[in-house]
Amino acid sequence: MADGENQGDQAPARRAFLRLAAAAGGASLLSACSGKGSPPAASGSTVAASLDSTGSAAVSARASAASGPPTSADWAALARDLSGPLLRPGESGYTTAKELFDPRFDSLRPAGVAYCRNPHDVATSLAFVRKYQIPVAARCGGHSYAGWSSTSGLIVDVTRMAGVNVSGGTATVGAGTRLIDFYNGLAAHGRAVPGGSCPTVGISGLTLGGGIGVVGRAYGLTCDNVTSMQIVTADGQIRTANAKTNSDLFWACRGGGGGNFGVVTSFTFNTHPAGAICLFFLSWPWSQAARVIAGWQSWAPHAPDQLWSNLHLAAATGGSVPTIEVGGTYLGSVNDAYGQLEKLYAAVGSNPSSPFLENTTWLHAMLVEAGCASLTVNECHLPTQVSGGQLPRSSEYAKSDFFTRPLSSHGIATLLAGVENFQHAGGAPGASGGIALDALGGAINRVAPGATAFVHRNALFDAQYTTTWPLGSASAAVARQHAWQQSFWQSMRPYASGQAYQNYIDPGLAGWQQAYYGANYPRLARVKAAYDPGRLFTFPQAV
Repeated sequence: MADGENQGDQAPARRAFLRLAAAAGGASLLSACSGKGSPPAASGSTVAASLDSTGSAAVSARASAASGPPTSADWAALARDLSGPLLRPGESGYTTAKELFDPRFDSLRPAGVAYCRNPHDVATSLAFVRKYQIPVAARCGGHSYAGWSSTSGLIVDVTRMAGVNVSGGTATVGAGTRLIDFYNGLAAHGRAVPGGSCPTVGISGLTLGGGIGVVGRAYGLTCDNVTSMQIVTADGQIRTANAKTNSDLFWACRGGGGGNFGVVTSFTFNTHPAGAICLFFLSWPWSQAARVIAGWQSWAPHAPDQLWSNLHLAAATGGSVPTIEVGGTYLGSVNDAYGQLEKLYAAVGSNPSSPFLENTTWLHAMLVEAGCASLTVNECHLPTQVSGGQLPRSSEYAKSDFFTRPLSSHGIATLLAGVENFQHAGGAPGASGGIALDALGGAINRVAPGATAFVHRNALFDAQYTTTWPLGSASAAVARQHAWQQSFWQSMRPYASGQAYQNYIDPGLAGWQQAYYGANYPRLARVKAAYDPGRLFTFPQAV
């Protein structure tokens, strides 16, 4: 697969800077990797079952409850009924099969992992779960911050249902498709759909929880671009959900979070032309951080829709000076992009110390945002996903906020103090901590809060507070990092809206119903009662 190298007369030094700029934003990029996705209970396939006029398929697989847990013979019978493999403890491949993205959850031991190749496999798996009354979790990318992509029962893994089929202005996408493959498949046809930056996250979890991404101000959330989906509900029915058929389910699955309403098997998206796109990376000295934050928040959420930007502040264990970086994309020419950046420079009161601005291909821009500037699409995977994959798994804690008002000078000072405090938090050697802000507004905020289940339509920017550490770090040091993160988040309570991003699922969040869903929660609860009255799909923060 093509790696999307930049076009034009890019000098080697500039190429090196681009790689360094992407690496410098690694904590921000990694935060997107570890957290994009409520429990990815939706996933998919472009393989459609035979549907009747209501959009339901005759795969009800109804079964009365068994009198006890499944025996080895029962599991063997399930394996025979599936077209994809079923892996169980002790079998070859199980140790890898049970892994999520975060090694923190490697101790979880599901009773089985069903790699479903089509919607019928999903329905068969759910019939087994109903019959034996065992827990179930659907999994695509496995990026749930809380580990809720796994279970002690059966994992319904949908990664074998992947692929991107483009026809005209629409794309039908298997819900097991990983984000970098989604971008690659679309780019091959000159098309684009807005999405996030983590390359190995599943399109299903991203979409179901909303999908804040790098061109969202121009094209909306990922879920705003969905026109239809195929979903297997708790009763084993394979349903179509769109504006006319199962419209309440369609509404709920656009921002209501993965793991709540069924297992999605495919999505249909409206696409956009993948035209000219510019990347920029800008750095200032930490001594100017307050002015950069003030300037950025007055600029990025109010810029033309073509511009998207993030602001990342990070610190490392020890005494090194924290860093502040502005990055982003612009849909248009380098000259027009530079005109917009000059407005930021004026708002800050100084030019950045090491600016980078370049026009590139759409796919390469997505690779850079993914932290894969020097990698091919194939290499931009985990080694366990594709041969030649070079990305590592990683552990991270994260919390999120939305901000509907600009930060006051006191709020900015509180934010800076939170980042600086990480240096003295007693974290593990090689650990990092910080905050990433993503500009909102534009097309995202022009959708009414109740038009989809994604209620956060009035924010200037969102924030993710993250801390990461090397594999094998001492648990006491990691605990101190976690305490730092909680304290930092708590210090920002007076300035944030009180809402949180459901795709950055937060197991410690009190009042999550209001924080994730606001006024949309009662309607979500009604949809849940209609399609999953027995609560087959459940986890600690399930609707």
